[in-house]
Parts: sequence; C-alpha cells; structure tokens
Amino acid sequence: MGDARTARPLRVGIVGMGQRAAIARHVAEAAAAATDLEARVVAVADVTDHGRERARVEYPDALVVAQHGDLVGAVDAAIVTTPDWTHAAIAIDLLRAGIAVYLEKPLAITVEDADAVLNTAAETGTPLYVGHNFRHAAVVRLMRAIVDRGEIGQVKAVWCRHFVGNGGDYYFKDWHADRAKVNSLLLQKASHDLDVIHALGGGDTARVVGMGSLSVYGDVTDRRDRSGELMGDWFSLDNWPPLEQTGLNPVVDVEDVSMVMMTLDNGVQASYEQCHFTPDYWRNYTVIGTEGRLENIGDTGGGVVKVWTHRRGWDVAGDREYPIAGVESGHADADLVTMTEFLRHVALGEPTTLSPIAARAAVAAGALATRSLRNGSVPIDVPPLPAATIAHFSTPTPAVTR
Repeated sequence: MGDARTARPLRVGIVGMGQRAAIARHVAEAAAAATDLEARVVAVADVTDHGRERARVEYPDALVVAQHGDLVGAVDAAIVTTPDWTHAAIAIDLLRAGIAVYLEKPLAITVEDADAVLNTAAETGTPLYVGHNFRHAAVVRLMRAIVDRGEIGQVKAVWCRHFVGNGGDYYFKDWHADRAKVNSLLLQKASHDLDVIHALGGGDTARVVGMGSLSVYGDVTDRRDRSGELMGDWFSLDNWPPLEQTGLNPVVDVEDVSMVMMTLDNGVQASYEQCHFTPDYWRNYTVIGTEGRLENIGDTGGGVVKVWTHRRGWDVAGDREYPIAGVESGHADADLVTMTEFLRHVALGEPTTLSPIAARAAVAAGALATRSLRNGSVPIDVPPLPAATIAHFSTPTPAVTR
C-alpha cells in the first residue's frame, strides 16, 4: 500500500460507548507514536441515548449514530465494545460489510457463535482482531519469557487462582449477572486467564470439566435496574463485606465461584479457580515444568515472578526473582499495545501476536466448562474448527485498501 501517511487516514468507528469504550482513546495515542500510521476516530454508534450523548461529549467531531449498520461507508475499521451477547451478530455484520473489526473479549458467549464469527472472517477476508489485552500485560510477558528460556524445563502443569475482589461491583450490578446475556463469568472474566493458560502451556484446551455455584450474591436481596449507569457510577472499595452489597442486578444467576480442570491438546494439565467475593484482587499463576516452577506474587508493576529450580522444603524466596514492570494497577499499558497492534495490522498488514483462533480457544474452554458445571461436571471435548478457517488465520492478512 505504501506509506500510510500518503493515503487517507484510517477511519475508525466505535460500536458501544459503555465502560470498555475507553480503549478507543488509545487510537490517537498509537497514531501519534508512529511515523507510518495515521488513524482517528470518526464515528460512534450506540443504541442508547446515554451512550450517544457520551459519544458527542468525548468525540465532538465524530459522526454519532444509533446502529452499527450506519457506519458502513463511514469507517474502515470498528472497535466493538458492546455487551457480550451482541458481539457475534455485530462482528458478523461488520465483517460482511468489509469493515475490519477489533472485537473486545470474549469473542462470543458460545462456541457456536465464536465459530460463526471466525468462519465469516475467513469467508470474507476482512481483518478480525480480538482484544485479549492481557496477553500483552507485563506479568504475562515476563512469565512467557521465563518459560521460553527453558528456566523451568518443559511445562507440564499450569494453575491459576483468580481473586476477583471487585467482583460484586464489576459483575453483579448490571447485565454481567444475567446468564442469558453473559452465559458465565468463565467467559467475561476468565477468558483472559484461559487464554494465558493456553499461552503458558503451549497448547489449547482439548477436554474440560467445570464446577461452580452462586454461593454469596444470590443471597443479597437489594436489587435495582441500573440502565443508563456505568460501573464507575457505583464502584467503591467501601462496598464490603459482600453480603452487604446493595443495588445488585434484578437478575443474578451466574456463578460467583467457579473451578475448571483442563487437559490441553499437548497433554499439559491445567486448572483455573475464580472467586468474586475475596477481599483482595489479583491473579496468581503457577507454572510447573520438568526442571522447576514459577509463580507470580502480584500481577502488576511492583510485583515479582519467582522461580524455584532446586529441591528443598518450604521456602518463599525461591532461587531467582524477577520484578514485574508496567503500570501499578489496571492494564492501560496492555490496552495501548493491543490497540497499536490492531491498527498496524489493518493499516499496514503487519502480523499480530494473537490469532483469533486463540480467542476461540478461550471461549471454547470457558463456554464448555460452564456447560459442564451446569450438567453434573461431565467432561466435554472441544470440537475442532473447519480446516478452511484454520488455514485462513494461518496466512498473512493484507492491509485494508483506503
């Protein structure tokens, strides 16, 4: 295509002006940091009056419309940050219209819908990128580097405990608490960690078993409709203890504690545990290999990853300790890297570090673990993708012509 500065700037649209739409702010930052990329947000679509008003305030020069279909002809790429149950239908419409898609994770809330999105991208050839930003988090990059250097030998097991201390505010006061709209928090929340487990383990889940229950928040009777509000309107660390939460979503039927057992397609054994009523909020990974193990203490800047490579008894020090860089809370740094990768992929045809096939693997693990836990914890095998779809995502995608 040549130098992107000599072509029309990449026209980017946003679909959904909810809490997660903040990632679109990185479009300008990514373009400003590059000498060969020009991109800007030119349009926003949101079905709600509140969302469109937020769009007019944040992007006063942008076209603001009600439906994602109204973006056709106005944008080259779209960032989809709508609620989870709408991801598949919106992405398929945009891909068929030739609009490159950044789809916020999870890719979809069922394996069937995830496959439909990938198959559409393969059939149309339109670029698809899924925002699994945690792949780019400093703690994950550090753990992967330790594994890739062979410090713990060949990986045989990966464990993750996720203490979701903000769970009551993040997931039980709006649509996230309704399984009809989210399926399970093993998708909305755990898809990050299931993806990282796959990355650290070097394979994708082949068989999965789930267990879980709604153990605490189902007992909270104070409920109300929060239409028009965003999570920032009600979030507070003072909302504690969990049983004293107020204003939960009218429907609360997703599990607040879940456990997943996985066998990856390369034989690695893995597990994931998630709890939404802990006092602390962080992820703890343990990766065990044939010559040692690693474990992170903290998952943002200021934390460390420790490595044990000699036999001994109880010892918290380990043999080596590596500091975790990056921001001290949240994932703004990973969001910027993710958005930059998407824009460069679309505008310049550069390869990405995360294939949509990996995003589908995370959905498959989470969705089928949910099916398992709700059906007596029966083991479920992950079905394969069509060969043509796999082949499509194994070849480079050209830049969008503008």
